[in-house]
Amino acid sequence: MHSKPRKLRKPHRGGHLRAVVDETVALFHRLRWVAEEAYGEEGRSVARRGVLRGLVRYGPQTVAALARVRSVSRQHMQGVVAGLVEDGLATFVENPQHVRSPLVRTTAAGAKLVERLDRVDATVLAAVARGLPPDELAAAAKLLAEIRKRFENGASWRYALRQLPCHDSRDPRASARLARDTVRKRK
Repeated sequence: MHSKPRKLRKPHRGGHLRAVVDETVALFHRLRWVAEEAYGEEGRSVARRGVLRGLVRYGPQTVAALARVRSVSRQHMQGVVAGLVEDGLATFVENPQHVRSPLVRTTAAGAKLVERLDRVDATVLAAVARGLPPDELAAAAKLLAEIRKRFENGASWRYALRQLPCHDSRDPRASARLARDTVRKRK
């Protein structure tokens, strides 16, 4: 286990969205520390827990689909899945839509682990939620979802990035991404 995370010394400057981003990053790190305390060795890593939970909630998926949803490389996801399979928490099954790309699904042990982790989450979240107004929690979730969608879209922030003098607009990958995101935004 890691030691207790340090508190932020001072707020960063840069407006309200910067404050939201800073708090989100700080919350992510605090939640990671809480998870280590709450789950112990059983819930070893964020990636393993996330993949297992996704498989339980959304059903079997290919390694490539799991990677795409998490914005990580297929190779990285292959390593996470391999660890889950090695530990008996997931397995590969035949994919009727693609012979060479099997589906990953949880085993009974994997599903039971997710149930235990979800019970821990419910207990911890209920304790933290005490006294917080439900309408404010709903508004916060809605706002964070909207901010996430704007970053996922990419067209606006990539365009702004290209306007910076230090950004190499000759990078063909940057131009291709900008063009792709602009087309997606128009649809």
